Amino acid sequence: MGDWGFLEKLLDQVQEHSTVVGKVWLSVLFIFRILILGLAGESVWGDEQSDFQCNTAQPGCTNVCYDQAFPISHVRYWVLQFLFVSTPTLVYLGHVIYLSRREERLRQKEGELRALPHKDPQVERALATIERQMAKISVAEDGRMRIRGALMGTYVASVICKSVLEAGFLYGQWHLYGWTMEPMFVCHRWPCPHFVDCFVSRPTEKTIFIIFMQVVGLISLLLNLMELVYLLCCYLIRRIKARQGQDTSPAQGTTSEPYADQVFYLPMGKEPPSEPCPTYSGLSSTEQNWANLTTEERLASSGHPLFLGLSPQSSQKSPSNSSSSTSKKQYL
Repeated sequence: MGDWGFLEKLLDQVQEHSTVVGKVWLSVLFIFRILILGLAGESVWGDEQSDFQCNTAQPGCTNVCYDQAFPISHVRYWVLQFLFVSTPTLVYLGHVIYLSRREERLRQKEGELRALPHKDPQVERALATIERQMAKISVAEDGRMRIRGALMGTYVASVICKSVLEAGFLYGQWHLYGWTMEPMFVCHRWPCPHFVDCFVSRPTEKTIFIIFMQVVGLISLLLNLMELVYLLCCYLIRRIKARQGQDTSPAQGTTSEPYADQVFYLPMGKEPPSEPCPTYSGLSSTEQNWANLTTEERLASSGHPLFLGLSPQSSQKSPSNSSSSTSKKQYL
């Protein structure tokens, strides 16, 4: 087995820019697949060819029978599986790194433009262009890239490719070897003169290892499907919230002016309007009070209400002569 450290470092960077389900998938890949294969793979499958024995002395018969029984070694097959399944994730990591570097260059360029003492229209247009480009790159406060826009498309495509490759390798392993390791393999291939019985070392232990790797592969495939469903749900939730925001924004604009669409009418009587109250200028307080009292008596005798809120019965009542004369005396 080779050194998996370089691949682990690359995939570890993807965890910072993955969803919750994607982080679980990477943990399963690291612990239950790469780590188990690195620790126990060589010890279980190290004697695969050396202990493959056939009951014949014909030169070359054992080699051709081994090639027929194992077209590709299980360990090498799993190594190829891990590399192919991890490739879409590495492509997504490359897209993340590209956006991060681009965001840094845009920020640096924006700082240089804002540091200029005199800003002409060309500088303002350049700043507006930079702001539009930076708006397309969604970066969280902690420096992580938000899975939005083009990055969302790359992430979904990587998950779909992982699912297809995972399913293909699982089917290929089942088609080549099945779910168990048979202790005896019957071979009839040239240059073997007849049917030859060949025996595999430790078939039970290898069967357990094969079942374990197949189950972990199925779990990884299930996690990929769950991540697709999770991404679809997140997308639908964002669309629903965006529509609700668009629906509530016009409503908020109308509530800011609650009486914008309402028309109020003042009550208008059928009788002709009363004469306007005369204005006096240059009079003393006593003369002004006397003039006001005279105007009130004239309005009361004509039958017009002094206020809109008064009832007709109250408006029809007029003060008596005694009360008016008393009031005149008080004013005088």
